[in-house]
Amino acid sequence: MKPTQKALSLLNKTETGKRIASSKRYRIILSATASLAFNLLYALYHLVLGILNLSLWFIAMCAFYGILATVRFSAVLCERNHQKSPDNDTELFVMKLSGLLLLVLGVVLATVNYLSLSQNIATQHEEIMMISIAAYTFYKITMAIVKAVKQHKNPSPLLRAIRNIGYAEVAASILTLQRSMLVSFGSMSAGNVHFMNAVTGAAVCLFVLILGLSMIKTSKGKEPDIW
Repeated sequence: MKPTQKALSLLNKTETGKRIASSKRYRIILSATASLAFNLLYALYHLVLGILNLSLWFIAMCAFYGILATVRFSAVLCERNHQKSPDNDTELFVMKLSGLLLLVLGVVLATVNYLSLSQNIATQHEEIMMISIAAYTFYKITMAIVKAVKQHKNPSPLLRAIRNIGYAEVAASILTLQRSMLVSFGSMSAGNVHFMNAVTGAAVCLFVLILGLSMIKTSKGKEPDIW
């Protein structure tokens, strides 16, 4: 028996496993739930550091991951209600709520970027660690592209909202990766590094704000979801 067939056989032995194997929607929600857990842990981690160090930077990062966790929680909660009583209006409401929270997230991200630039905050890593972080970030980018291609024609507002939330997180990860790479590997002058981070930070914040506005307009039926 092939490994894939063996894995499917094991999954089909349980009710949850059957749903994972047969339902793409369930797999997407499950992935969002896992991401929610990680976002929540990151938020608590930065909150503790912010309190211990009296640091606005860590508090801002706590707010960033806290908003991501809140957006994903609303999506997961919507799916639970959807299972009991399918309702497209509820999904549209969650899309609108997620769009509003992404607008807030864009403002928080701009604050984080401002603090990092004004206080010259960037985490420096060893070469192996930096390569690992870069590889994981590019994996997230690749998966986001794959999901965009596979799910682009899916009519579910909830799944589109989850996909856009992932885009926002990937964009923030790219900014964080760039800052760390310029510190760890870069031979650029301090002025050029500051300029690069400012430009990329502004682009990422604008991207997140556009995502939020797009979701709000789509939830009102004003235009199709282009993301």
